Amino acid sequence: MSADSILILGVNHKTAPVAVREQLAFSSDPERPFRSLKEIPGCAEFCFLSTCNRVEVIFTSPHQTETIQAIKKFLFATSNVKEEEIDNFIYLHRGTEAITHLYRVAASLDSMVVGEPQILGQLKDAYRNSSERECTGVILNRLLHKAFSVAKRIRTETNIGGSAVSISYAAVELAKKIFGNLEDKKVLLVGAGEMAELAAEHLINQGISEVIVANRTLERAVNLAKRFNGKAVGLNELHAQMELVDILVSSTGASGLILHQEEVKPIMKLRKNRPLFLIDIAVPRDLDPKLNDLDNVYLYDVDDLSQVVEVNKAEREQEAMRAERIVTEETLKFLHWIEEMQLTPTITALRQKADSIVKAELARTLSHCNLGAKEIKSIEKMAVAITSKLLHDPIHFIKQGHSHEDKQQKLDFARKIFGLDLESEKEE
Repeated sequence: MSADSILILGVNHKTAPVAVREQLAFSSDPERPFRSLKEIPGCAEFCFLSTCNRVEVIFTSPHQTETIQAIKKFLFATSNVKEEEIDNFIYLHRGTEAITHLYRVAASLDSMVVGEPQILGQLKDAYRNSSERECTGVILNRLLHKAFSVAKRIRTETNIGGSAVSISYAAVELAKKIFGNLEDKKVLLVGAGEMAELAAEHLINQGISEVIVANRTLERAVNLAKRFNGKAVGLNELHAQMELVDILVSSTGASGLILHQEEVKPIMKLRKNRPLFLIDIAVPRDLDPKLNDLDNVYLYDVDDLSQVVEVNKAEREQEAMRAERIVTEETLKFLHWIEEMQLTPTITALRQKADSIVKAELARTLSHCNLGAKEIKSIEKMAVAITSKLLHDPIHFIKQGHSHEDKQQKLDFARKIFGLDLESEKEE
């Protein structure tokens, strides 16, 4: 298998707006991606990654054109995007580009906020979910594990994580711009997942006065609220709590909007129009975009957060440049491994053929000679040495090459000149 058989097809925050990305969410039926992708002809190995900001299929395929079209249809099967418009929102990486892209994703160089740590954990979860369902094989197992080690190396050798901000932190920075000091402010977290937890951590660090957690499952809300000495409420208390808080961070897994403009309009009257800052970090979105039309209501979704002024921008860019060099170096190492995998069967077959010829000729010759064990051992040793020296130059010739095409031509030439494919046919 060549490097060109590795592909990545997907959608992310750079290629598609949140209005398109939220239609590609698979949270309602987490098994559907695995069922669907397994049925696609030519999709030999695959890993399915789905986050707020990207949906990607990392796969290997010998029949690429048909497989690519089928994966496109799978990704947009439940969306209202027309078939002729799909290419406007997707990217397709193949071979070296695919390997580089995956390493950059793992290292958070392709994230909305460079250096955020969540994506590596999400990629590991995606790999575990795929491998447990026996969707990955030799190539992707090696590639994904290398992606994890590349990310770890970048975290160790650069300061990209130290100067980066997560989406949650970016939201907190925006809140500071609106309110100034956050020390007397109250925050309502809607949803008790990882993103809500991260937002709470950042807000506590900024001196927020109280954290309230609203969740469909009250037990989860209670557990998260305990961490921050806050209180837990049910989702049915959402409107009542909105009268009291200054900031609302929503990150549920709901399939549709949980808060509409007409519900918030009377709440703002009760608040006497005190500013209300709404942060929607869910995909699909939780909060009605029309909320932004209300006076003193400030609504930002995940796409808006990308516009937040970046902290330590110059330092992050410098660290990112160092990280990109590591990605390039590690990509070349993986390409070398792929090439070695291609060379191994031919070199092994060449050595096996030479060894079988030597053994056969030694047996025929020595059967007519009356030699002692010592003499026979010396002759066998000499025959093996001659074979090794004769094979040295052909094997060196096969290994040398500046491009994949050059090496493939040499492999084909070697197999023909030494009759290796004929040997395979005989065995069959």
